Amino acid sequence: MSGFVRNGWYMACWTHEVPDGGFLARRLLDKPWVIWRKADGTPVMMADRCAHRFVPLSRGARDGDMMRCAYHGLAFDGSGACAHNPFTGQPLDLARVDVLPVVERHTGLWFWPGDAEKADPALIPDFSFLDHDRPLHRGYIRMEASYELVTDNLMDLSHAEFVHRDSFGVNGSLLTCGQHEVVQDEGGAIWNNWTMPDSEPPVWAKPMLPEGAKTDQWLHMRWNAPSSLALFIGLAKSGSDRKDMVVPPMADPHILVPETADSTHYFYTHEPTPEAFALLEKAFLEEDHPMLHAQQQAMGEADFWDLKPAILPSDAGAIRVRRRMMQLRRAEQADAA
Repeated sequence: MSGFVRNGWYMACWTHEVPDGGFLARRLLDKPWVIWRKADGTPVMMADRCAHRFVPLSRGARDGDMMRCAYHGLAFDGSGACAHNPFTGQPLDLARVDVLPVVERHTGLWFWPGDAEKADPALIPDFSFLDHDRPLHRGYIRMEASYELVTDNLMDLSHAEFVHRDSFGVNGSLLTCGQHEVVQDEGGAIWNNWTMPDSEPPVWAKPMLPEGAKTDQWLHMRWNAPSSLALFIGLAKSGSDRKDMVVPPMADPHILVPETADSTHYFYTHEPTPEAFALLEKAFLEEDHPMLHAQQQAMGEADFWDLKPAILPSDAGAIRVRRRMMQLRRAEQADAA
């Protein structure tokens, strides 16, 4: 995991992805893990590799509060200890698998892959806008691109004018009247904020407004290290000081977790309607993903900075995040040394 920031909270899955009495197998930070719950509901995240002959534990089965290997029957409890050896009927003290700190928060399971003593749940990013009982589809896709490229994409919303012209485009407003700023808040989150005052409304909003009406729009993207993002969207009638809203303010998670160095788990939400599902599928799978995958292939194994990328003013948020990630990696390397 040397290429990833380790001392930080990542989301492994939505809580509903872990089946009752079963488990979820998923590669995270280029290592296989198996995620399950004990009978009392406590989540467990353990390495998906038996300590005996290294067969994936996910080829086995749950056995009460243990995962039992299908090869020779060793069973491991929630602490990672071999709690039962079928050849003796006793624990096997020499056999142990890695487990990580894992916390349930904001309808997801969050894990800390670094120094367990630093795993403070208070550092989990704030996605409290997900803590409600309203119907909401919690979705997941896999992108064949580095999580840093996906982060760049989210921290540079100007691409919406080109890539998302048929889905989430803002009808040219970013280019004609967009005001852009990048700020860091007291908690360390980096915000990439676009504001479009007195702007042409997006196509989807025109039927909700009188002919010729203008709007005040804002798109504020928040990034928390290592890779959790949230988008806050507003659309109000122009000149109303953001009080006469065309639609209620929206908040959407865009939570990323590296699968490998060049593939990413992407967690998102949308309203539980066929129309919302179709729109998100189009934006993510038909628009974003082909572009990011092509970008990843074009870069190959080259380092981003070694390619000497041209920098536009709209890249400010993405560059700020990349620099912060470099600082975090260097700090962890220094601590390890």
